[in-house]
This record gives sequence, structure tokens and C-alpha cells, in this order.
Amino acid sequence: MKRLPIGIQTFRKIIEGGYVYVDKTRFALKLIESGGDFYFLSRPRRFGKSLFLDTLSEIFKGSKELFKGLYIYDKYDFKPHPVIRISFGSGDYSEIESIYKEILRILERNIRDLGIDCKDREDYKGCFEELIYNANQRYKKKVVVLVDEYDKPILDNILNKNKAREARDILKNFYSVIKDSDPYIRFVFITGVSKFSKLNLFSGLNNLKDITISREYADICGYTHHDLETVFSEHLRGADLEKIKLWYNGYNYFGERLYNPFDILLFISDGFEFRNYWWSTGNPSFLIDKIRDENYYIPELEGAEISEEQLDAFDVEYIDVLALFWQTGYLTFKDRSVDNFGVSTYRLCIPNFEIRLSLNHLFIDYLTNQRKEKLRYRRSLDRCLIGGSFDSFIETLRSIFASIPYQNYANNIISKYEGYYSSVVYTYLCALGYEVIPEDNTNRGRIDLTIKLPDKVVIIEFKVDSQESPIEQIEKKGYYEKYLSLNIPIYLIGIKFDSAQRNISEWKVIKKA
Repeated sequence: MKRLPIGIQTFRKIIEGGYVYVDKTRFALKLIESGGDFYFLSRPRRFGKSLFLDTLSEIFKGSKELFKGLYIYDKYDFKPHPVIRISFGSGDYSEIESIYKEILRILERNIRDLGIDCKDREDYKGCFEELIYNANQRYKKKVVVLVDEYDKPILDNILNKNKAREARDILKNFYSVIKDSDPYIRFVFITGVSKFSKLNLFSGLNNLKDITISREYADICGYTHHDLETVFSEHLRGADLEKIKLWYNGYNYFGERLYNPFDILLFISDGFEFRNYWWSTGNPSFLIDKIRDENYYIPELEGAEISEEQLDAFDVEYIDVLALFWQTGYLTFKDRSVDNFGVSTYRLCIPNFEIRLSLNHLFIDYLTNQRKEKLRYRRSLDRCLIGGSFDSFIETLRSIFASIPYQNYANNIISKYEGYYSSVVYTYLCALGYEVIPEDNTNRGRIDLTIKLPDKVVIIEFKVDSQESPIEQIEKKGYYEKYLSLNIPIYLIGIKFDSAQRNISEWKVIKKA
């Protein structure tokens, strides 16, 4: 059985070391032979971008022997080209000076690898330009430029606009060399997590083709379920594939839905333990900062819509919260609609159970500061829902709100809004793993919250400081009728909040079926 390539991003090491390799060379060949020369790809972290870039590097270096048995082996001539590798993946760029230093280190490494020189190594832009020209002149071949984690210096400073702006301007100046060196370039491939506006970062690179949401390159990175059933069939013998799909599958780029490779490799390595592998390697606190800054209503993340313009306008001057969640892998595309004018709108969703569970734990901490108590509350809510003990369910919710520290209200802008109360309930229920539908559409209006359990449906309507009866609204508008065909009990719950008491003041439960 082949070894698992955990943390290995070097194609040669994987092939020569007898590690598992999911063949992505058909995408490499398509890119190389499609007629385009400049490509851009955005994917979340640990999705296989660096390995794909290294695969391209070995192809262009002419390392044909490494590709025996792979798709590209007998379909490409493997004529070598000089390859310039640029990667910002390993550095810490919280200090702007470190960006300059890293660029110079990158240039030094390429000078050494290619056996050429630059007159002024301290002039990073001039040296890069000279590097491309000299490589072309020495090897009598056009140059290949591969850029990995192009955006990390910006993302490391994303919460500090001034620093992020400085980082962007440095990189813009550096990358502008690619456009100016076009006569000497054969192929360019740029990858990163974010999809910063081409206008602001790659100004002039009009021929840079963005394949991020191109259907034909949908699974250029990541694993498909078919990969699990074939390439990993031995490694996953005896594993529950449907449960694996629930936990880790779901990333959608309008092809087959994908797994993050890191999840699958760690899942196998840990003996089929279901854990939050990918989530635990990141620090998503910046997402909370964005939600706080924009007073974003958390339940609206699920099913939110975003335009193509919003995706393409991402920049340090304005970072759209939905675009940020999507690009970093905490949301993915659910579907796409096109209007009569050909304009696309994308509906977003949480990719899988791992992200849903982890994201809502993060939201609970943010909204309630109940890091220690949340497990007890979750278990209590779960028992109440399973047993249909809805008075106890309400009492647990009252306990949750009663134990939220006063400072959390005082320091939390979102707590001043009506959506705060429903957000707390929503995040706790989502963390249980059930299907929870916020703003659930019916033909007569929208249900605030629907919980679908295997043996029952729970419909909840919230009111804050209102004289209206939430339970009467559910009955009057017949919200529950949507679920009558399921032939299982339907429970209607009306909940009133008193913002002065910061808690539930009234509630009523009715069983409808």
C-alpha cells in the first residue's frame, strides 16, 4: 500500500518516494496546450495548489521520467524551459520590511538555480525583469513563471488597511514585471487563497485568465469522491464513505464536489477518526472581526447570494464579508443563476459538517463568550429536541441568555440588534448537527428558523420587544403547511425576547401534526 503524502508538496518526492498521487496532469496538459499563457487560480489553503504548481514545474523542466503511467506521459514532448519559482507561502509578513527581504531571497534562489546573475540584486523589480530576460537568453527558450501564495503578504496584514495597502503596492510593482516581460515568457500560473481584483494587483495583465470557477478546471485541485473510491480504495477499506462525504465533501466549483486533501489524508492516518482536521490548522479569528465590523447577521451566511462583481472587486479598500468567507473555504457555491442579461449570481452554503460544526462553535464563542458552558448547553438542547421536551428546551435557552456576561453585551456591537438573539439560538442549534434553515421560505412568508430532525420538524418564530404574537403569526400564515407532507410531528414555537432583560420573556409551544 502506498504511503500518504501528508504535508508533501513536492511532485518528485511523491513519485520517487512511492506516495499516493491523484493524477492531475490532464489539467496541466490542457492549460499548456489551450493557447493561453497566463492563468490564475484561487483555492482555500491546503487544497493542493502548491503540489499542482510543482507538477507544472517538473513538466516544464522536462522531467518526463517522473510522469510514467500518468495521463500526460505520452501526450506531451517535455521540451525543457527555464522555470522561475516564486512562493510567499512560508514567510511571516506582518512587518512590511519582511516582504522586501523575502522577494530578494526568492530572486537569489532563482539566480542560483538558473545559473545566471542580476546586476543590481537590491533592486527587486529590476532584478526580476533581468532574471526573466537573462534566463531566456541563456537557455534560448521562453521562460515559465510560477507564483504560489501570491497574496499571503496582503492577507497577513488584512486587518490593518495601511499595511495591507503597502503590501499590495509592493506586490503590484513586483508582478508588473510579468507584463513588461511578455516577449520572453512562455507560461505563467499564479495561485493564492484570495481573488484580489486584477485591476488593483495585476494591472495591465489583460490576458490573465482566471480559472477559479471554470467548470473545465473544477477539480484541478482537491479530491473527488471517485478518487476516494479508486485511488484510496485500499486505504479506506472498511470506512463509512457516506459519513466521510457528510463530514468532508462539499466544495463546489461547478464540477464534481470536492474534498480538501488535508482532511482525507489525516482522516486515514488517524484511523478513521472524524475530527476537524482542516479547521484546526487555521486561525479564522479575522472572520469574526469582519462580522463584528459589519454587524453581519450570522444566519444569513447560509444561502446568501453574491454577485460576480462582488467576487471580482475584492480589494484591501473594501473586503466583502461573503467573498472573504468563500475564498477562505468557509463557504462554497451552492448554485448559480443567470439573469436575462447574462449576469451571474451565486448562492453560497457551508461546505460540510466539519465546517458547519466548527464555524458555529466559533460563533457561539463570539456571541456568548460561553467557552466552558457551551458543551453542557448543547447536550441539554439536544436531549430536549430528541425527547420533544420543549418547555425544557426553552428553559435551556433562558439559561444560555442568562449566563452571557454583561460585558459581552456592552462590548459587542451586534448585541444591540434584534438579530443577536436569533443568531445565538441559530448557532447553538447548528452546532448540534441538525439541518437548521434560517429564513425558511414558504408561499406566505419566511419562517425565522426551521429545525429538521429525523422524527419531527420544529418551526420557531422570534419577536423582540413586540406586542405581536409569534405563535399567531406562524398559525395565521400557515408556515407549518410546507412540512405536512412529511407525515411527522410538527412543533410550532413562538418566542418573545425582552431586550431590557436580555432574555426570553414569553413563549408558547403548539403541536400541529
